[in-house]
Amino acid sequence: MDQTLTSGRPEVASGSKTRHFLRANMREYGILIALVVIMAFFQFATGGILLRPVNLTNLVLQNSYIVIMAVGMLLVIVSGHIDLSVGSVLGFIGALAAVMIVQWQVNFVLAAIVCLAVGAAIGAAQGYWIAYFRIPSFIVTLAGMLVFKGLTLWLLAGQSVGPFPPTFQLISSGFVPDLFGAEEINLFSLLVGLGFAVLLLYLAIRTRRQEHKRGLVEEPFAIFTVKNALIFCAIAYMSYLMASFRGLPNVFIVMALLIAVYSFIANRTTIGRRIYAIGGNEKAAKLSGIRTERLVFLTFANMGMLAALAGLVFAARLNTATPKAGLGFELDVIAAVFIGGASMSGGVGTIVGAVIGAFIMGVMNNGMSILGIGIDYQQVIKGLVLLAAVIFDVYNKNKA
Repeated sequence: MDQTLTSGRPEVASGSKTRHFLRANMREYGILIALVVIMAFFQFATGGILLRPVNLTNLVLQNSYIVIMAVGMLLVIVSGHIDLSVGSVLGFIGALAAVMIVQWQVNFVLAAIVCLAVGAAIGAAQGYWIAYFRIPSFIVTLAGMLVFKGLTLWLLAGQSVGPFPPTFQLISSGFVPDLFGAEEINLFSLLVGLGFAVLLLYLAIRTRRQEHKRGLVEEPFAIFTVKNALIFCAIAYMSYLMASFRGLPNVFIVMALLIAVYSFIANRTTIGRRIYAIGGNEKAAKLSGIRTERLVFLTFANMGMLAALAGLVFAARLNTATPKAGLGFELDVIAAVFIGGASMSGGVGTIVGAVIGAFIMGVMNNGMSILGIGIDYQQVIKGLVLLAAVIFDVYNKNKA
């Protein structure tokens, strides 16, 4: 009897620990489960069209600029602010690139560098008033949204400008070439995808070992194993699907690098931890010696630069700059960040979560379009999903 009870205690404790960990991290794991469920539903509902190589590649291309801006928006929202001007900045930078490349015949590399610098300057200008003059970010960026909509119309003279040179279009429409010359599959892209999956798995295992040595491991081994096995299989399978079409898109490589770099900054650097501290409690952060004004200023400058990059990608994808480019994009970006688990009050959220949120929105848009659901119903459904994500955030906060 005693032996039975004794042998059963570790299992009960392990099960209790697992349930407690899942409840404490429901925000993080909930969005990942939601993405899997939504993809499975649309894969079934569309008769397998969703995960066909052609459609999967289009899904990546269609959401690339949202993902790029979501990475920057996450840091802005984590710091306790918001940026409503990103859609207008995207459109303005696309217009500036079109004027420079098409009308002024400026080399596209030089034009891209200038556009990124202008985007960073725009973000810095807005961040200056927010950080040092304490003007609410909602007001400053709302003003910026109106200003850059008007400047885009002025710059394009109310007309579309294009097309771009083929070399510039490769930013968004190009694919990684197959260095091995395989015929039926882009072998190089497949190996790159598998290598990335192996690298993520290695980093996850190394991080867990380091945390274990310090006694900081909280995630149960079973959850760690299942989560990383699913991520590895998902990346490997997606790489195979895209490699069987034309290979990995160039913009996919850009997104992967941005996600890796900004995840490292957010999780592994002093700057990242201080940005989270500002969103958690700005007064306490300032009293502890953190230069809160400078960090807020930098987050907005960074957001402007990423909005500029997204503008270049979007313009290259359309092969033209239009006065209405970027209309409503700020709503999709903000929705992606909140759906991805960021808190309205700041201090909570992850880069990967924001990216998952962006793909949840993208899969829903793509799946509903395949099913022939009208744009009116699509907007209603996306609004309800956003509302549900915010309610879930408030519920968890009150429960804690």
